[in-house]
Amino acid sequence: MTETPFEKQSARKIDLPRLATMMLRPSEAFSPMASDRQGSWLTPMLVLSISSILVVIVVGYLKTQASLNSVVEFPPDWEFWSPEMQESYLQAQQTSQGPLVNYVLPAIGALISLWLGWVIFAGIMRLVSTLLGGRGSTQSALNIVAWANAPFIVRDLLQAFFMLIAGHEIASPGLSGFVQQGFMYHFLSRTDIFLFWNIALLGIGFAVVDGLPKGKALMGVIVVVLILIAIQSGVGAAIASFG
Repeated sequence: MTETPFEKQSARKIDLPRLATMMLRPSEAFSPMASDRQGSWLTPMLVLSISSILVVIVVGYLKTQASLNSVVEFPPDWEFWSPEMQESYLQAQQTSQGPLVNYVLPAIGALISLWLGWVIFAGIMRLVSTLLGGRGSTQSALNIVAWANAPFIVRDLLQAFFMLIAGHEIASPGLSGFVQQGFMYHFLSRTDIFLFWNIALLGIGFAVVDGLPKGKALMGVIVVVLILIAIQSGVGAAIASFG
């Protein structure tokens, strides 16, 4: 028995060509996932992890450069502090501007958010797809969500390139430039063209792989995405207000 091209493609652990196919011909990229017996999510999640770390590195570099070029401001009554207190303060300042704070911790946080968010979102979409009549599995949901995240790889690369060219961080991510603060600021900061692209890919993926009608699949994706973004925005606004 000979293997079909789709079977050979789905057997790969690292399948970079499928990323390009996902962005140009998503239906063709999702089709073999309906018969995948094992996870094919490693490629998009690995590339997305690398692109997320790239953004962290660029932001850390810009923060480091800004701290080197800034004037150190000492607290009031600095001259009356004891030498031990002054030394402790300077060490704390150096630590806050060091690699641990600017690179290591943000990278760990980005990876935890990425991988944990992927698992949670895939689990929710698996449940929603089943309620809507989909015939997929948890494995297929993990595959669909991972590959549908391909637009965020493009976003990370564009953001890193823009920040390096501009020499500063992105002040108003997404559509947040229209408001100053509060719930809508956090909601719009998570809303951009790449999110819409991601939603479209998710709708196509669950329609092709789980056998859902396209309209029903897209509506289910939109509802889940809006609810999750609203929850994240509410938490972000509450933390900002508390701070």
